[in-house]
Order: sequence, then C-alpha cells, then structure tokens
Amino acid sequence: MIKPDLIIFDCDGVLVDSEVLSCRCLSAVLAGYGINLGVEQALELFLGRSTAAVLVHYQRLGRPIPERFSAELGAGVRAAFGSELRPVEGVGSVLTALRTPFCVASSSDLDRVSFSLSVTGLASLFGTRVYTSQMVAHGKPAPDLFLYAAEEMRADPRRTLVIEDSVSGVTAGKAAGMSVWGFVGGSHYRSRDGRTVLYNAGADRVFERMADFWPKQAEGLDGRA
Repeated sequence: MIKPDLIIFDCDGVLVDSEVLSCRCLSAVLAGYGINLGVEQALELFLGRSTAAVLVHYQRLGRPIPERFSAELGAGVRAAFGSELRPVEGVGSVLTALRTPFCVASSSDLDRVSFSLSVTGLASLFGTRVYTSQMVAHGKPAPDLFLYAAEEMRADPRRTLVIEDSVSGVTAGKAAGMSVWGFVGGSHYRSRDGRTVLYNAGADRVFERMADFWPKQAEGLDGRA
C-alpha cells in the first residue's frame, strides 16, 4: 500500500449521516405522485445516485415525474437536514488530523452538499474543494466525477484514495483507477450487510468506524508516527 497523494471523500453516508433522511424525503415526495417507494427500497435503488438517476429510472418504467420533483425534493431534504442532520461520528477528528490533501466528490448537487457541510460544521475543513455530479457529463457509477476531482486537485488517479459507502461510488472509484475504501458506519447500514456488498463491488478495504480510518498496517502513510 502506497501513501496516497489525495483522499476523496463522498459526502452522504461518509461525512454526514444523511442517507436514511434523504430516502425518507424521496419516499414522501414520490408518494405524492402515486409512486410507492419504501425507504429500504430507495436505499437499494438510489444509494449514491443523483436526483437525475431517479428521474431516468421512472422514465424508463413509463412513470415520468413532474418537473416540480427536484424543487420539492430539495425543499424536503433541506428542512430535514436543517433539523436532523449530523456528521458521521469521528469524521471531524479524521479530517483535522489529515496531512494528505483531501476533497469531497458527491452525487448530490452543490447547494445540498454545501448545506450539509455547513449545518454539520465541516464546511471550513473543505473550503472550495467540493465537486459534484453537476460538474461532469456522467455521474457515478461512471468515473468522471472522481477523475475530475483528481484533475482539479492535480493528483494522479493511481495515487488517489476514495472513501465511499455505495456500490455506485465504489464502482466509480475503481473505474477511475483509484484505491477505494468502503465505509459502513452510516445508519443506513445498521440492518444491512454493507461490508459484503461493498467488497463485492470491488472495495479494497471496508471499515465501520472513523476511529479506525487508518488500518494498523497503514500507520505512517499520512505522516503519522
């Protein structure tokens, strides 16, 4: 294992514990259009995917969604995040201690990511190093977003480490030629076997607690003793 020149963090489910909240909002909005989608099913279908992926999914099923969908979902998510969103336990300490350059690359839109980082107190740790699927032609599971982030950060993809919680994110990171660590500490994995799912997707390592971010055999890779 080599020392990474860049660490790319996904946002939802890695930096902030948002996935269950997001899927509850998605389920509620779709119910208003007569579409029955439970939270667990939403997690299975759309974990790590963009809002555009939801629209495409139902378009292909012959269930086109009204134009107001994005605005309604965004408003619902913002309200839920404003009152309930919390950072993933221990992630602030990990980010503060890092000596390797890092950034965030998310399937969510820029406003939502910025709001998520702001309400959880993480925004100042990233500054402008925030990249989203709006900035590339194809979102996850395509590698475009991670390659774009690496290019903007002037890093070699082969020396870049991605931290992801979803199959689409792991797939995107591996397609970009990067090392990928799966994270299963979010509340959406409390009743699901995320470890097997992410290993099967190609993750090089899977961990559950941010306190265990650096495995023992990797000590010293981030300039630590």
